[in-house]
Amino acid sequence: MPRFISDECIMCGACADTCPVGAISEGDGKFVVDPEQCIDCGACQDGCPVAAISEQ
Repeated sequence: MPRFISDECIMCGACADTCPVGAISEGDGKFVVDPEQCIDCGACQDGCPVAAISEQ
């Protein structure tokens, strides 16, 4: 199941930097996960400093 980035996102980019498949990009006010590319590894969730990422 792909990860979801909540409105708690502070736009730091740590999640995008840790994603091994490049499934995360800047969205409108927060980063977003492309569910077609996400491999559900959890690296982004582990790398988020404000715990804004969870499983959908």
